[in-house]
Amino acid sequence: MRKLFLLLFLGFYSSVALTQQAPCSSEEHRQFDFWVGEWEVKNPNDQVVGSSKIELASNNCALLENWTNARGLGGKSLNYYSILDQKWHQKWIGANGIPIEFSGTYNKERKALEYSGEGVGQGGIPLLNKLTFFHLTDDHVRQLWEQSTDDGKTWNTVFDGHYRRKK
Repeated sequence: MRKLFLLLFLGFYSSVALTQQAPCSSEEHRQFDFWVGEWEVKNPNDQVVGSSKIELASNNCALLENWTNARGLGGKSLNYYSILDQKWHQKWIGANGIPIEFSGTYNKERKALEYSGEGVGQGGIPLLNKLTFFHLTDDHVRQLWEQSTDDGKTWNTVFDGHYRRKK
């Protein structure tokens, strides 16, 4: 009897699992998939500044970035869409050990994922951050990171990277 119950339970569970949508398969979860791949990264002067490998992780619920700059130093980011607040989040940690956190949304009109965040600069100065990923083509993504030290009145470019898909 116990075996029969177990077989019935497993059969029921399998049929229910097959009819439910897979986690993280919504349109929102797939908005940043344009960044998945292996990339050579150049600055606006066409100089190589690094390389990056972005892969889906955690049952396709996150994007994991593996960044290496031209000097061989690296960093990683974890990007994910949260159903709790309906926003994208990025957690970054680089070779300097300073974590940065962003949250934002996908802008369909601009074809861009737009992040923002707050931080603290040298001497304890409050920083505002904007981080935008522009989906220019399937083989070209632009990442623009800007910072403000005057509460958003002016912005300085920290990083302007053009990601070109490796063939």
